[in-house]
Amino acid sequence: MALHVKLVVDCVDPHAQADFWAAALEYLVEDPTPLVAELLRTEQLPASAVVTHLGSERFATLAAVRHPDDEFNAFTGAGLGRRILFQSVPEPKQGKNRLHLDVHDGSGDPGALADRLEAFGATRLTFVDEGPAGRWWVMRDPEGNEFCAIG
Repeated sequence: MALHVKLVVDCVDPHAQADFWAAALEYLVEDPTPLVAELLRTEQLPASAVVTHLGSERFATLAAVRHPDDEFNAFTGAGLGRRILFQSVPEPKQGKNRLHLDVHDGSGDPGALADRLEAFGATRLTFVDEGPAGRWWVMRDPEGNEFCAIG
């Protein structure tokens, strides 16, 4: 039986990263409000572990995005399919990623996709033209994580 996976990204600001990637991928930011409220009510979570983001209480060190077509748990907000979790770590990114995302829009125009992603806070690094094998922009998200924009 195939396993379920989610991609976990270490970052300084998980909520800003979730907002960026939700916009970039047209995903939804997960909303754990009911779970956080219950954990606070039952004193299983200290108030110091919570922040207000997008008008609701969220885990201070975690944020996630999910594909809008996938099922999710309404109580926890967690997606049950394609999702990316962002977790806070104390140190900033160091060195090159060992894993990266390729973002495709199917347009055949990596420049137009790069323009769209720059509007959300991405930065272009290098244009790669491999001829018939493909063309893409190597980019960075707002915290410097590399990814590829493939039209």
